[in-house]
Amino acid sequence: MANQNDFTKALTDMFGATPIDTSAMRDMFRTNAEFGEKLTKVALDAAGRSSEITSEWTMDTLARMGDVATVKEDPADYAKAMTDFASAQAESAAEHMASFAKVAKKVQTRTVELMTAAGKAVSKDITAAADKATTASKRAAAAK
Repeated sequence: MANQNDFTKALTDMFGATPIDTSAMRDMFRTNAEFGEKLTKVALDAAGRSSEITSEWTMDTLARMGDVATVKEDPADYAKAMTDFASAQAESAAEHMASFAKVAKKVQTRTVELMTAAGKAVSKDITAAADKATTASKRAAAAK
């Protein structure tokens, strides 16, 4: 059977001659993780506020249903109660939809801010990594 060559020394020498700086990759991963954390916070805040708006809207509707459900003396009073309920619901819908729009606008604004900041941070990390790689290759070339 043929003898297997031991490439351990050759690989060790090869990787030893090629300096690898992992700090740039670590910085890029950290930047990405921080961006993800901030973006998740924006999404969770929006979800929480949306839940609050929905809950408020539901509670308003339930409170108004009491007036509709009460016994009336005159049949015309039932029609008036339904008309009043419908008008109040239309106003409520407009108010709550405006609240949802504010949440969406805030999310959009904050997301654009985060994307801009992330782009700057990634650009900075890439520039730093390129500078380190250039320095390392110049050192390696000078060592030969």
